[in-house]
Amino acid sequence: MKDGQSIAILSRGLWRLRDEVHTLTGMTPSRAWRSAGHASAVAGWGHKPTADRARAAAERAGLPYVAIEDGFLRSLKPGMVQRPSALVIDRSGIYYDSRRPSDLEQILGNETFSTEDCRRAETLLGEIARLRLSKYNTGLDSLEGLDLPRNRPLVIVTDQTFGDQSVTGGLADGKTFDAMMEAAVSENPGAAVVAKLHPETVAGTKPGYLLKLAQARNIPVITANLCPWALFDLSPKIYTVSSQLGFEGLMAGLEVICFGMPFYAGWGLTGDRQKVERRKRTLSRAELAAGVYLRYSHYFDAWRRQPVSAETAVDQLGFLRRHYFANSQAVICVGLPRWKHKAVSILLEGPNGKPAFRRGAAKAILAAKKEGTVLAAWAPEARRLRADARHNGITRLAIEDGFIRSAGLGAAFNPPLSLVFDDLGIYYDATAPSRLEQILGAHSFDDNQRAKARALRERLVAERITKYNLTRAGTAPPADPGHRHRILAIGQVADDWAVRLGGLRKPPGNINLVLLKSIRERWPNAHVIFKPHPDVERLGRSGALTAEEERRYADEIARTASLDELLARVDRLETYGSLAGFEALLRGIPVTVHGIPFYAGWGLTEDLSPPPRRGITLALDELVAGTLLAYPRYWDPVSALPCPPEVVLDRIAAARSRPRPAGQFWRICLGRSVIAYRKWRHRWSASP
Repeated sequence: MKDGQSIAILSRGLWRLRDEVHTLTGMTPSRAWRSAGHASAVAGWGHKPTADRARAAAERAGLPYVAIEDGFLRSLKPGMVQRPSALVIDRSGIYYDSRRPSDLEQILGNETFSTEDCRRAETLLGEIARLRLSKYNTGLDSLEGLDLPRNRPLVIVTDQTFGDQSVTGGLADGKTFDAMMEAAVSENPGAAVVAKLHPETVAGTKPGYLLKLAQARNIPVITANLCPWALFDLSPKIYTVSSQLGFEGLMAGLEVICFGMPFYAGWGLTGDRQKVERRKRTLSRAELAAGVYLRYSHYFDAWRRQPVSAETAVDQLGFLRRHYFANSQAVICVGLPRWKHKAVSILLEGPNGKPAFRRGAAKAILAAKKEGTVLAAWAPEARRLRADARHNGITRLAIEDGFIRSAGLGAAFNPPLSLVFDDLGIYYDATAPSRLEQILGAHSFDDNQRAKARALRERLVAERITKYNLTRAGTAPPADPGHRHRILAIGQVADDWAVRLGGLRKPPGNINLVLLKSIRERWPNAHVIFKPHPDVERLGRSGALTAEEERRYADEIARTASLDELLARVDRLETYGSLAGFEALLRGIPVTVHGIPFYAGWGLTEDLSPPPRRGITLALDELVAGTLLAYPRYWDPVSALPCPPEVVLDRIAAARSRPRPAGQFWRICLGRSVIAYRKWRHRWSASP
């Protein structure tokens, strides 16, 4: 099939994957409804009933039918919640239908696997085992609560959903499951035989074959959504008809007995109760893995949807699985604005589901105490809840924007692409320890973490990425003709919590005026450039200076120049505790801090108020590793999945290259209105 031809897609679900179909086939997808039209081929979901219409259209038009199916390492969760990380394409059949040849059968039966192929396959299997991956990856990796024997052999009989194509395609039916159950009991005297039900049967969405058979024989059933590796740890013998659990057990080195004829049977590796005459070859485990994982399967980046290697796909699935299980406790979020729910929900979803959102704290606190859940709130509210001794015993999680946030201001309702979740304090509160402070203080970064941090830092600097990444054009102040020492003074929002809690004492008066006065006293002959905070300039938040104050203490006011432009032209940066100080450190610029920001006290800044708890000297890349890799979490607004920071950098770069969205002006207006209302309410409540 040549590029320039088209391939008809009749399925709505497959149409959502049209870019992947184009990559797999080299043909341009076209949406079809009943007939193939002028297409050169027709694509459908395997040989399932949902693809009958597509297969019939191909037959009527005399066109090739191309079967597309989920791969063997598909995703974190089933369904279209996450697009598949692995797909297979088959032009002659489909792997789960042994009634006719498939491309996979041709690969396994005829192709040669080199020593390098087998070595790569063995390495891949080792990674799959280390990361404990399966087709889907939300199963619990624990047998806690299951009464499984530990002192005698274990036999697992695997169920499948009723009428599944892999059953009929595996030359089996309901009677096959009955025969399998009888054999598992009779062939293993003294062993503990248990039935593993299919997750969809447990969920009640599809019936299975084994439940009634097991109940009639008084055989225990496993109904939990388990990670297969939790069972593989017990070295069981597996009886299956044609389940993928049998394949995964075989790849884990277990004994597998097949009563159907799945794709992995008939190659001399399984105990087969049926036979397909076409399969005459004996394969090693590595050759079977190379054929299935490396030659038949195709892999896609979980976020960018570009083709990737099997190794990259495995690493990405491992990342998503780790992130999912890091959220081990159920969470109730209190008082979060609705426009931040999506980001928080994606980043806190775990085995107990997505977080619940409540407007008022009273009912949420009662529910958290009763159910043992985590109580999460935006950092100032979380701080108030922590200070209330009545809530002791509840884990209280503080939420805040991350350090690489968005392409636009948060006060203009641009959603945060990174968030931090702190169970100890919050990074900008110098009055108490935070999880970030603990991470940095542990000083336990290995070479790999430092290398990743260095690569991230270099990219941030090269691509001029900061916290908000504002695209408004500006001009940096011209070079000082007197060649004086150039100091960049960074303004902050005067009533921001990072200012209120950014030192051991609350700063007196307007923090920006205090900062400029201090700089001028310490550097009377310097050329001082003052950059007001964008929320103060654009949205009217507190901290503005008068024109007279600006002229008296600063030589230049950088209202429109970007932070990155300014950092390229100054000799030093001074701030109370702005994140700009951290961004200056990334670029190798000396930084003086007047407060106690998270990046102070590690031997990298001049600290005018030395932190009382720190004092450990860190390398710059260790600070970056803790601050940008270990502490925050990132999410991708395109795939709606948790992601590594590099994906967020891709999204920010794309957003900066586009014209400003039409709705941005109105979001800024709305932000101004909200801030004005809060100021009015504060003054009204404070008046006698």
